[in-house]
Amino acid sequence: MKATKRKTQDMAPVTVSEAGGVRYLHLGTPWVQGAMRLRKPYEIELEYVRRMMAWMLLRPEDEVTQGHAVQLGLGAAAITKFCHRQLKMRTTAVELNPEVIAVCRGWFHLSEDDELLRVVRQDAATWVEDPRHEATADVLCVDLYDHEAASPVLDDADFYAACHRVLAPGGVMSVNLFGRDASFERSVRRMARSFGPQALWTVTPTKEGNTVVLGTKAALPVDRDTLLARADNIEARFRLPARKWVRMIKPLAA
Repeated sequence: MKATKRKTQDMAPVTVSEAGGVRYLHLGTPWVQGAMRLRKPYEIELEYVRRMMAWMLLRPEDEVTQGHAVQLGLGAAAITKFCHRQLKMRTTAVELNPEVIAVCRGWFHLSEDDELLRVVRQDAATWVEDPRHEATADVLCVDLYDHEAASPVLDDADFYAACHRVLAPGGVMSVNLFGRDASFERSVRRMARSFGPQALWTVTPTKEGNTVVLGTKAALPVDRDTLLARADNIEARFRLPARKWVRMIKPLAA
């Protein structure tokens, strides 16, 4: 893999702030790396993180809570908690910084490992390269940023190829792309090498500039009526704004 793997000693210190009933996670800078509303600790607070859950639209209704969900980059554990507590999926989170894990458990309501949850302290590049993980993830959420939130820590073609190998047939990858120096088009081209442009979807950017890209592996084509039916199911069961996602999501090839 071309990207340089991170070392624990290079990790920025973790800090926590609160404002307006929301607790924020930082990595030594004012940039927000995650958030949790104190009165709703198991719901997703940040808009871009909610949009990362649009992978649910690309899974059949009877499979949306089935299988194994993997998060690369823990953040404030919002996706991990939602997959574990709300969707009740087998959930694995991969995070290199041990302080992030400790702070999530002490300040952001991340529970200890159990029969459904496993938090792994490891570099995400190492995890996806491991042949033992090939075709084991039905959902793969990727949100890997440095302490300045400038660009993805892992963003080369080899990394996305490894992500594709990790997905099981019918699986979906959800990637947050954002950064002052990042090239959206370059990142998408790298994903397309492994996923193919016909398997990529984009979600309308947030006002802050986060654009979520979804990639499917050997998934059946889906039309708008199916997306709307799935959105109704998601909204009724999990109170996520899925009908809004249908208006935001579009195939890259379109």
